[in-house]
Amino acid sequence: MKLPEGLIPAPLRRPPPPGQSNGANGAGKNGGGATEVAKEAGTDVVGWLDERTGGSSFLTALLYRKVPKGTNWFYTLGSATLFAFVFQALTGVFLAMYYTPSPTEAYGSITHLTNDVWLGEFVRGMHKWGASVMIICIFLHMGRVFFFGAYKYPRELNWVIGVVLLILTLVMGLTGYLLPFDQRSYWATIVANNITGTGPIVGPYLADFLRAGPEIGATTLSRFYAIHMLLVPGLIIALIGAHLYLVVKLGTTAPPWQKVTRPKSAVRKEEVG
Repeated sequence: MKLPEGLIPAPLRRPPPPGQSNGANGAGKNGGGATEVAKEAGTDVVGWLDERTGGSSFLTALLYRKVPKGTNWFYTLGSATLFAFVFQALTGVFLAMYYTPSPTEAYGSITHLTNDVWLGEFVRGMHKWGASVMIICIFLHMGRVFFFGAYKYPRELNWVIGVVLLILTLVMGLTGYLLPFDQRSYWATIVANNITGTGPIVGPYLADFLRAGPEIGATTLSRFYAIHMLLVPGLIIALIGAHLYLVVKLGTTAPPWQKVTRPKSAVRKEEVG
């Protein structure tokens, strides 16, 4: 059944077979009603997107991949970390609508958000404690991967990506801690920056880059805000995509206590001479 021309824009229509026009004269041959036409319109749009992106193959591999025996709740720690990151991103967007990255107005904007904005205190609390939840989840997830031996061949690259994601998560916590710009965050950032400066070779340069001047001030706050809102989240999203791709491609490992049994048909018979 062909769809009427006015129902779907021309770029979304499938090309007609050779020798046939793309008109609306065949729309009512099968006696279909408006409901059937609408259903086919949705299917046609999905098919158009899938034909140009190939997303169905990835979703099929992700949702229907083989799961080893013995899989338990420990394997959900990665999904929990991903959920925590998504929640941090959503609440962070809400906070950014009211936050002003200025030494003279940062604390006032946070106070206004907490005391005056509807659900502001709730969202800020979820973002604040969600950061701790995300750090705990990623540590537990990497601990599970290590003790289950899931970092071994051929998953070494995924382990390296996980380590980088852990470091970026800690950087997110450090840069976000300064944003209220109160006494606690100010002096805690000075201590953290001084510790960073004691690192070998790149430590002093990294500390100067983060401080963005002789002392912590307006430029430091703007730099921390840019890193916290733009740089690190972009890197985390890209690495999470690569991480999930490798999980789908390589699969997950069975627990170490799960014995591997091969069917008799897979055992090769050899003659002993």
